[in-house]
Amino acid sequence: MSDTPDKKNNQEDNDSGRRDFLRMGILTAGLAIAGGGLRKVFSEDHSATGEKVQAMTADGKLIEVSSSHISEVNCCAAPSAESRVGIPGKKYVMVIDLSRCKNAMKCQKACQKHHLLPTHDKYLKVYKMQDSPEASPYWMPKPCLHCDKPPCVKVCPVDATFKRSDGLVLIDNERCIGCRFCMAACPYSTRTFNWDEPLQPANINEYTYSPESSTPRKKGTVEKCDFCPDMLKQGLLPHCVSACPNGVYYFGDANEDTVTNGDETLKFRQLIKDKAGYRYMESLGTEPSVYYLPAVNRLFPFEEEAPTENI
Repeated sequence: MSDTPDKKNNQEDNDSGRRDFLRMGILTAGLAIAGGGLRKVFSEDHSATGEKVQAMTADGKLIEVSSSHISEVNCCAAPSAESRVGIPGKKYVMVIDLSRCKNAMKCQKACQKHHLLPTHDKYLKVYKMQDSPEASPYWMPKPCLHCDKPPCVKVCPVDATFKRSDGLVLIDNERCIGCRFCMAACPYSTRTFNWDEPLQPANINEYTYSPESSTPRKKGTVEKCDFCPDMLKQGLLPHCVSACPNGVYYFGDANEDTVTNGDETLKFRQLIKDKAGYRYMESLGTEPSVYYLPAVNRLFPFEEEAPTENI
């Protein structure tokens, strides 16, 4: 049965409200005071955009700062012990629609900005894929897959890598001893290692470390995509999801059977069923929480607009 005009209007209002909420959340996230200082640190990108956001100083004064001069250290990241407890009742999943990916790299840049990563360090990589010489190439983003049966957790000798009740797999770099057993055990090669002292803002050590924000970073430890749990606690989307201009990433709760890319909200299981969703290298039995939709009926022709990495 087709939707009535009222039902369609209500749906449009809900979608519009959701988009406005997400945009406002992204602009205002991280403006609370913690530790007596700004919950913002200056980034290396000083390109002028004209956009201003408000921040609060330690003495309670509101100031305006250009959004291009700051990157977020979120207000809601829990300390190490609390970060091991998942958000109650949640089971987070991600769906990546390969037909929508144009290699815009906005997702990667947003991830790097939020986690204070320099350009050569990446938690999220986008690969050029071609399944056979006769097949068409396509772009494949690959974050950590946050497996339900993660081999990385099993091999860690110091419990630095752990899995939460909400499905997220995180790393505590205060426990990590740099043995890299987890990197060897991960079949998806989604982890990186800090061989050198990480490049970070000079005042980064003033902030309490949290596995939920992955900052401050630490030499001799392993890092990876964390699904931005500090954002999830505020009801906001991970930065890669909200930054993508083409709606490639859907994120949500399997328990609620709902995922969204910020512009549209869909039933998770129906989406996977209707679009032939699959999990990468599922035969390994790790049960990833990331699903892919095949690159059919693509929105964009394939173009190599940026340097690529081979998977």
